[in-house]
Amino acid sequence: MIGIYRETIKGIPTLFVVDSAKENEPLPVVTYIHGVTSVKEQNLPIAYALARKGYRVVLPDCYLHGEREEGLNKQEQSYRLWDVVVQNLKELPILRNELEARNLILDHRFGLAGTSMGGITTSAALTQYSWIKVAAVMMGSPQPVRFAKEQVRSIKEMGMEIPMTVEEQEKLVASLSDIDLSEQMDKLNGRPLFFWHGEEDDIVPFDHSYSFYNQVISHYKNPENIRFLREVGRDHKVSTYAIGEAVNWFELHL
Repeated sequence: MIGIYRETIKGIPTLFVVDSAKENEPLPVVTYIHGVTSVKEQNLPIAYALARKGYRVVLPDCYLHGEREEGLNKQEQSYRLWDVVVQNLKELPILRNELEARNLILDHRFGLAGTSMGGITTSAALTQYSWIKVAAVMMGSPQPVRFAKEQVRSIKEMGMEIPMTVEEQEKLVASLSDIDLSEQMDKLNGRPLFFWHGEEDDIVPFDHSYSFYNQVISHYKNPENIRFLREVGRDHKVSTYAIGEAVNWFELHL
């Protein structure tokens, strides 16, 4: 039986999804990060599918979301996207270290995946943490500098007010270079990386992941370690097919 267990890890509300009979055994781990304005519970379908394959799945609520929401509306949450991504990167080692301390990660097999903002976080984390063994980016951008610039331009074109000065905008974009995977492709070091993106995505542009993939594939000595799955006619919503293929990716590589 697959169990769902709630726990707060150093202030991070988290769900653990795992075979109940193996709850306290070391298992390969996949941490899955939700999207902006979403919550950890919305990723239970993929967590269940992964747990059935023998993984311990970790679903945290991101900063300002779910049990950690601070009364922001969805637009305000969206404006804080990069604050949340940066906080996610700080909290990933906290979650991993806690599991390691409890001897719950089998042979250091730690994978990471996420949807939209979670996919952005996943790509960014690959620039920071070599202990991430396998990753899956579901309609996320591995080009945060480009994405932030396009966000600012889009907001201006719509005549909406940006809640930061021009200097703050420039400082933000510059800071994202440190976590921009497209500027640090060598840090992948051949690690298995899966992308899924719908061609009609109107939130996170399809080209961000697809153009990156076409550049980075030459960095892979083993091209079977990187895959891009495009879905025709799909917008900003992960399909059941995509979930199945992401699960297959972890089963193959983690």
